[in-house]
Amino acid sequence: MNVLYLNGPVQNGPFTIAERPGKAAGIRAAEALNTLLGAGPVPHLWNTVTLAGDLRHRDAPDRETISRREREDHTIAAKYAPGPAPAGGVLTDTAPVVTALALEMTEHLLTQGTLAIASTTVRCCARCGHMTGAVAHACRACGNQGLRPHTRRLLVWDRPPGTPVLARDDIHAHRARPSGHLLTIAQNVPERLILSRTRDHGISLTPLGLHGLVLDPRAGLHIAVLAAAAPHDAAHPVMTLTENAAANVAAYGTPFRRHNGTRLRYALHGRIPYDDTAALQRLCQVHRVSPAQREQFLAWFLPLCSLHLRAGIPPAQLPALLKFWRRAHLARPDTPGSDIPAELRRRITAGDVRWVMDVRTLSRAIPEHPTAHGSSAEPEGASR
Repeated sequence: MNVLYLNGPVQNGPFTIAERPGKAAGIRAAEALNTLLGAGPVPHLWNTVTLAGDLRHRDAPDRETISRREREDHTIAAKYAPGPAPAGGVLTDTAPVVTALALEMTEHLLTQGTLAIASTTVRCCARCGHMTGAVAHACRACGNQGLRPHTRRLLVWDRPPGTPVLARDDIHAHRARPSGHLLTIAQNVPERLILSRTRDHGISLTPLGLHGLVLDPRAGLHIAVLAAAAPHDAAHPVMTLTENAAANVAAYGTPFRRHNGTRLRYALHGRIPYDDTAALQRLCQVHRVSPAQREQFLAWFLPLCSLHLRAGIPPAQLPALLKFWRRAHLARPDTPGSDIPAELRRRITAGDVRWVMDVRTLSRAIPEHPTAHGSSAEPEGASR
């Protein structure tokens, strides 16, 4: 089974990876697993279709001299400075290859009858015209409270009654079940999902006759993963993301998780308490953990642990994990990471991450040097 791990596209907000290392947990976990599988570097995926990004660009003093796409590119590049750029590059959810695949998939799903373009009544802001959706709430684009009903042609998915938007086999995990809470939240969506939105930036649906609308970014995230997997001929791309993120995007990605024999699944990971690293520094001194070992612990081992501890890594567990890591490091063979056992690769392919808590197996997996794919600089800030 040709499995490739890719991060769930991260929202391109005003932060750096050094400031908010938790944002890179999915990137780092995917990098570590792909390296063990011998898959080589893959691009880091970024979500640029956001209303917050629209507002930042509108309010920027240089908005007349720099395009929205250029602003997003500059913001992403700053995420990695002054460290190295990702070895596999970066890919955004509006890159030409993603846009082309999105239109191809959407047209195919329209032809199939899975999706439809239908006149639908939604609520729009009475002042700026932003489409707020089917639920009444203040306009998030301008803050206006006044809404008006508006009927327009939209891209929609009418979910057949009883069709789950997230099933247990959509989670790439060996003998690990997604929580019932996750499945319930993901399922709590209307039977008609609106897949087109009003955004300044995104995958334009004008070629489908929907002028002024873009594909819902929650659908676009899935297509970005498929586009990134295509050059690797990976029939089984796996998106790393948190349970909360999966609950928010799964429904909108349901029609887009399969394409030309490729099926996308999710690998869930928990939050890493990077904001508790000050105490960890003292523990490293006590246990004589070198700076290089500390960096690997934070940027390599903890992201892998987060796939095993999907509810999140408790801060109180960091000392025990550090001691365990130290034991595994001491047990490494003479040439660590040079001979990955076939059984370990089989387990990674199957979504089994329990090996990360086995000292002997972990010791053989630890790379000789910290990976330098653009996300492994030692975390110094807090995960907020």
